[in-house]
Amino acid sequence: MSSTMSIVGLDLAGVETRPTGYCELLNMKVETSLIYSDVEILEKISPIHPKIVAITSPLSLPPGRKSLEERNGNHLRECDKELLKRHIKFFPVTLGPMRKLTERGMLLKQILERENFVVVEAYPGGAQDVLGIARKQQGLERLKGGLEDLGIKGLCLAMSDHELDAVTCAYVGKLFLEGKAVIYGCLNDGIVMPEGEKKRK
Repeated sequence: MSSTMSIVGLDLAGVETRPTGYCELLNMKVETSLIYSDVEILEKISPIHPKIVAITSPLSLPPGRKSLEERNGNHLRECDKELLKRHIKFFPVTLGPMRKLTERGMLLKQILERENFVVVEAYPGGAQDVLGIARKQQGLERLKGGLEDLGIKGLCLAMSDHELDAVTCAYVGKLFLEGKAVIYGCLNDGIVMPEGEKKRK
């Protein structure tokens, strides 16, 4: 499944000892796996030269913050405020468990951009809300069915929640390339989301 038109989605884990969901999307067909280290991620991505890599991790800091350790009153980015306005649930980057994920995501973005890959931030739970499909918390079978309804092929019941969220990210990357996505916030520090408003499920 190697093509310059491939799109990669990553459901990034906060640490390398936990599984990261990996998805390669090509012509609406997916191949997924679980990987762990940043080295493994690069080994998967580099040979296929994807058009875009969509990562489920905050890739920027709130305005005025030089690091996550810095203490100030800024906890939300502009894209986070947009999520709030649209009643889409999320965890702020300064929340305890999100710190390691944010640090890893920002570093991975730098590494990938040095290799000339286009990297965007995606939020699978929020994208699923806008697309009107189930989040993983509502059942993996329902999430898989919702992704299949979008026309995605190659899914199977054995796929983990990390893989299905990576599939969602890859699909959002495809929408972005097709001009069918919007950016909450600014391109450099925003979240790429499907067009439209949150749907009731």
